Amino acid sequence: MTLFPTNGRALARAVACALGAACLPLHAADGPDDPQHATTLREVRVSAAGRGAPVDPDLPAAVETITAEQLDRFNVINAEDALKYLPSFGIRKRFTGDENATFSVRGTSNQQSARGLVYLDGLLLSNLLGNNWANPPRWSMAFPENLSRVDVIYGAYSALYPGNAIGATVLMTTRMPEKLEVTGDVQAFTQHVHTYGVDRDYGGSRQTATIGDRDGRFAFLIGVSHLQANGQPLVYGTQNRSTVAGARNPVTGAIGDTGATGVPREVLGINSEGQEASSQDEAHARLTYDVTPDLTAALTAGYWKQDLSHRTETFLRDANGQPVWSGPVTIDGRQYTVPANFFAPSTRQSRNYLYGISLGTHRDSGWNIEGDASYFDMDRNRDRVANAVTDNGAGLLTAGDGSRWRTFDLRASHTPDNLGPHTHTVSFGYHFDGYALDNATYNLANWRNGEAGSLTTANGGSTQTQAVYLQDAWQLIERWRLTVGARYEQWRAFGGSRSTSTATVGYPERKESHTSPKASLAYDASDTVTLRLSGARAYRFPTVNELFQGTFNGIALINNDPNLKPEKDLSREFSTEWYRPNGVARFTIYRSDTRNTLFSQTDTTVFPNVTSVQNVGLVRTRGAEASYDGTGVWWPMFDLTANAAYTQATTVSNARNPTSEGKQFYRIPRWRANVIGTYHASERVALTLAGRYSGRQYNTLDHSDIHPDTFGGASAFLTFDAKLTWKVSDHVELGAGVDNLTNRRYYVYYPYPSRSYLVEAKFRL
Repeated sequence: MTLFPTNGRALARAVACALGAACLPLHAADGPDDPQHATTLREVRVSAAGRGAPVDPDLPAAVETITAEQLDRFNVINAEDALKYLPSFGIRKRFTGDENATFSVRGTSNQQSARGLVYLDGLLLSNLLGNNWANPPRWSMAFPENLSRVDVIYGAYSALYPGNAIGATVLMTTRMPEKLEVTGDVQAFTQHVHTYGVDRDYGGSRQTATIGDRDGRFAFLIGVSHLQANGQPLVYGTQNRSTVAGARNPVTGAIGDTGATGVPREVLGINSEGQEASSQDEAHARLTYDVTPDLTAALTAGYWKQDLSHRTETFLRDANGQPVWSGPVTIDGRQYTVPANFFAPSTRQSRNYLYGISLGTHRDSGWNIEGDASYFDMDRNRDRVANAVTDNGAGLLTAGDGSRWRTFDLRASHTPDNLGPHTHTVSFGYHFDGYALDNATYNLANWRNGEAGSLTTANGGSTQTQAVYLQDAWQLIERWRLTVGARYEQWRAFGGSRSTSTATVGYPERKESHTSPKASLAYDASDTVTLRLSGARAYRFPTVNELFQGTFNGIALINNDPNLKPEKDLSREFSTEWYRPNGVARFTIYRSDTRNTLFSQTDTTVFPNVTSVQNVGLVRTRGAEASYDGTGVWWPMFDLTANAAYTQATTVSNARNPTSEGKQFYRIPRWRANVIGTYHASERVALTLAGRYSGRQYNTLDHSDIHPDTFGGASAFLTFDAKLTWKVSDHVELGAGVDNLTNRRYYVYYPYPSRSYLVEAKFRL
């Protein structure tokens, strides 16, 4: 039996497993007939209940995978850290514990959160209520310590996933125990910030405990976690340099610099989101039961609670050295007015629940049926902000209590016993999702602890999608495989409304239906080389937030459009994959043409200008990726992963903002690259060094942010991370790591972390 059999179906299974970061351990084999590898590659199979790998072996797309062993070598505190070294990926993680960690990939920016899907054991964690930084996946429902693997599927090339997969689909799989396991992990982290008048340390800690066991057919895994984190200051209060002379209330402490648009300004302090201090509690339970040897049921429950304070600080001091928070001031002979709410503090409280149930078979051949149902409840989601700098004065409460989403997926597939030529592997299924948004803002007499007063504004509504799909992987002849599929989706928006304290307006129901065809042709040029050409149409429907969230002044609707069109994407890619006994390499070129891209922008063709979510005519993405992952590279104790990506994402047509045409799209750098090397000094000691590079980005569609290396700009950056792990015994593992080793100061609008240190201790019984 050979490692890379010529049978196309078996090679397809190897492709899905081996593409990127070694989804299963790859050891240098003695030769091509090593039976260990052939057996391992055959283990890839579909399972809703998590008994096998969650990646369909017939996926006509590039797949990258991170294993638990690799996660152990990285500086990982939150689940999204698993993705930071993947090809074409960028993670918007501003500090440890950042609840708004979206990702960008290829031609999708980190402000397009609805163009990416994240699942945990088949349950949706993506917050598709909106499409920006405020609607990130709920990573906190996943414990990184409990993950057996993370698979990432690029693009919407498979009929098995909805149009939200235009960017990428992330599949996280929980590791279920085979015997009694009790674990305890402790992590502590810190960074020193010296910029914009700030010179202090920020850090925190995370503690995690789990218990799990298997007794015959029944297995369970229960975990609890607590995170306490103080992020670095994120938002600085600035005012453009005044041209008005003055002498009233002279102050000191302001810091002069140049803003992202090249305009001189004064930095007055830390405001808005300011410096975030958060306390997060998490709990997760997963239970599985083998009804029969081939049928497994699973039950999942998750809990995430956060209490967060946005701390503000003024740099301004009067003649007596007392802080100045508001009012008219003079800085270097120029007059300014600081609004009363400029440094107003705020808090946020969140409480979320995830419930899920799965039932599925996991046979290697024949029929398999699987089903997943999930419900995500944003039970409590409240922001309190003061009207001025005060401990107990008036303010506003924004409540999103009751916003939620629910999903249901049912899939059947048939894999023939003989995977030779002229065989078909068929998958078909049904999908349902529903999203409900319920936001309201109230006056508060006491902003910190008071009860909700009079209503000021409200908005809400629902969207719902039902889909059926069919996909057939047809082994034409020995080396040729054709995968074709189609997905029919019926979408509707209903119940939309906006209100003020005196008026309410409702929106009529909308319905749309679209069919998305998919096709992929793969050719096994040899036992170690596969070529694949794929194409797909996909539709990404507007979210509730995009349709219904705006303002209403009692007379006219402003800043929202309930008639937004869905994004219409046509993607193509060509990949070459090359397999060796100790590694895998991939080269991919891709192109996407996305019409009616949904994005918040300023309509410059009207006066006064209006900023809202609008349809951008056409955004075209062209790019290429190269990646390699191997073990025992150059010498047996060294593992190497490296990748580089070039992406040209161009706004081709944009009638409402013509100055953006011909420009690189928002927050998508031309170049990204990663390299990770791990040296195994012994069976118990490993040292990892990693580098990350991102090219120049823009925070505006028209590239008016010409000064990148400042607050509000978007820098190019090269950072290095390192980690040393030591397995002291079978029960104790110690680790020490550092991120941003060279202390590179860089910005993606916000200042990102300085050099950060991590120490951890893991206990396993």
